[in-house]
This record gives sequence, structure tokens and C-alpha cells, in this order.
Amino acid sequence: MTFFHPEGISAGERLVQATCEKFQLSPQNLAITVLMYNTPSAIDAGAANPQGFWQQKIRGWSWRGLELTYPASVIKLFYAVAVFEWLTRGMLTPSPEVERALSDMVAHSSNDATGYIVDVLTGTTSGPELPPGPFETWQHQRQLVNRYFHNLGVPVYAPINVCQKTWNDGPYGRERLFYGDTMGNRNLLTTEATAHLLHSIVGGVAVNPQSSQHLRSLLQRSLDPADLAADPENQVTGFWDRGCQRAAGSGRRPVGRAKCATTRPTSKVPMPTLF
Repeated sequence: MTFFHPEGISAGERLVQATCEKFQLSPQNLAITVLMYNTPSAIDAGAANPQGFWQQKIRGWSWRGLELTYPASVIKLFYAVAVFEWLTRGMLTPSPEVERALSDMVAHSSNDATGYIVDVLTGTTSGPELPPGPFETWQHQRQLVNRYFHNLGVPVYAPINVCQKTWNDGPYGRERLFYGDTMGNRNLLTTEATAHLLHSIVGGVAVNPQSSQHLRSLLQRSLDPADLAADPENQVTGFWDRGCQRAAGSGRRPVGRAKCATTRPTSKVPMPTLF
């Protein structure tokens, strides 16, 4: 059973076919999950009643949505949600450095910031190899974020692996040993797990409404052509379909393309502070 109501299957199949033809891929090289938002009313729709939010299934479609794949920087979204959960529970002490790292991790996809966030979430640090006993303790601690998502009882989170830092060059020392000889312990996500987490952020049920609102502010990107041209690493160009960009800018859905989920502020309300 999925968290969305299946719809748009024929359009999705055409999307897979067109993508494979354009980029010369096999359908088995793709994993796609699409959620369909008709109106902005989905924003914070679950703030007052989280259980009711999940009972009202959103329309969606998925192709190989439960296939585990290496997620690269998408894993940072899961670490960001964990930061807000830890802060809410009092498991993490607020500080300017935590706020700065969280912003750099999400807004700029900084690997250095992500490494710091993983350290403060799990109480572990990188370094040289450890003796067997201390290394076993270190590995148990590093699995804290995994245990959090697995213990939520959400089926799509059950198979994911969220325990590694992100790297520019690669891991060394205890970090390399933690991956295993064949790198079998690398981060793994599915498109349905990622879509579920994004849907919870949109709906205001990721940790709590305030946390969800702050996460949306961190994820917000300008679609102004001048802003995009001024920032070659804008995380929009080459990542987000142009049809989605036009729809977000005009308030209309793109024609002849998969429907896009966008979250635009409806009024100039100051974004919340983290601490």
C-alpha cells in the first residue's frame, strides 16, 4: 500500500518512454515518483491534524519508486529533518554553528557542512581507524539517524540507509571502514521515501509545523532568470524541468508534462528563525 492514490499511470509511462528515448537509457535506469498538487492548500494542510493529513491520500504515480539507489546530496534533506527533530527533543543544543551548517547544507549543498551536521546528530567524528571495541560503539552511534527514520513506522522508510557523510574526494580512516569492503553500507534512498518526506514538509507534519515551515524556507529557490544567471550553482538549472519553472512563475500547471509541486509564499511573512 502506498501513501498516495495511484493516478496518471499512462502519462507516467509516456514520460518514462520519452526520457529513455531522449537520453538513450533503459527503463531500469530510472526511478520516478510524482505527487500531484492541485492547489496551494496542501501547504500546512496537516498542521492541525497530522493523522488526518495522511488519511487524505494525495494523487501520485511511481516508476520503480521502491528501488534503492545511491542518493548523492538528496540525503541532506533527511539529515535536515533530523536536526529539527533533535532540537525539538532537546537532543541537540542550539548554536550559531548548527544554524550556519544547516543553512549551508541545504541552501548550498555543502559537503563540509553536512559532515558537521552528521557529527552533531550522532556524537561521532571522523578520524583514524579505531580498535574493534571503540569502533563498534562508534558504528552504533552513527546509526542514530537510521534508527530515527526506521522507528517512525513509515513503510517507505524501512529499507533506506541514512548514515554516511557526503564527500568531495572520499572517506578515509574509520569512515572508509564504515562503508565496508565493497561499499555496501553507502547511503541508499528510494524515490518514494524522498517524496514522502517532501510531502510531510509541504503538509507541515515534518516534526512540527514550525520545523516544516523553516525547511520550506531553506528549500526555496528563486526562479528569476537574472538570479539564475548570476549564480551558476543555483541548483535549479539542469535540475528542475523548464516546464515546472514556467508553471511556478505563472501559477499555472505545465501543459503536456508531469504536474509539478511548487511552494510559493502567498504573502510577505518573515520566515521563522531556527532558534
